[in-house]
Amino acid sequence: MSMTYRVEAYNLSHASENRIHDDATAQRFGFTGGLVPGVEVFAYCCHLPVEKWGRDFLSRGEVSAGFQKPVYDGRIATVTAVPEADGLALSVESEGVACAAGFARLPASPPAEISLTDWPAASPRETRPKASDESLAPGLWLGTHALDLSPKVLADYLRDVREAAPLYAEQGIAHPGLILRMCNWLLTQNVVLGPWIHIGSKLRFHSEARLGESLTARGRITANIDRKGHRIVTIEALVLANGARPIAQVTHDAIWRPRQVAEAC
Repeated sequence: MSMTYRVEAYNLSHASENRIHDDATAQRFGFTGGLVPGVEVFAYCCHLPVEKWGRDFLSRGEVSAGFQKPVYDGRIATVTAVPEADGLALSVESEGVACAAGFARLPASPPAEISLTDWPAASPRETRPKASDESLAPGLWLGTHALDLSPKVLADYLRDVREAAPLYAEQGIAHPGLILRMCNWLLTQNVVLGPWIHIGSKLRFHSEARLGESLTARGRITANIDRKGHRIVTIEALVLANGARPIAQVTHDAIWRPRQVAEAC
């Protein structure tokens, strides 16, 4: 039997450096208004898997989502989960438009143990270069500043993604959206971007991120390609608690230079 979740979308990043979340800039790119960040649409997708599998999903589950059309601030996003194979086929629609699709599952076995020697630590660049094929070249390692999971950080995020599930607040667990935001930071804390768009992620949890811990991410650029005029970067990332315990391994894709920008150059 399918499951449904409805949430009023909220644009957390209206005032961010990424002007694709600003109404005026987004409209110049042909959108109705500022885009709700893909990280938050991903966060909406996690509600139903957590409803089905609980904390087990947050410690060893898998979830992926790709974003086709924007979700706009103040509009209702409807997430549907349909049992399929060994998991849930996920979809997000808003005002009759298909916005995202993905899949979630709870593997029977825990993920393979990660050796941090395969994931060298890196610090954010002291002076961020402009995003380019050189500054986002495959093989480069990136790092982030730390995010301290204070009571305010956890509570503010639950409020902003309109998450009503009591699990997070009662158990002091960080929402998956906060974990995925660390992968955005691998981009934004290392290069200066123009308008850019998160287009999809695949995440495998290794453990819960908890109140009082500090999150960092480290990752390697594995691809920087052209697709229909867009320049797209892929980062293989690892999010850690207190610099030591793996929280999630993520494949993170973003359009770092939309074709509209390239055509204007």
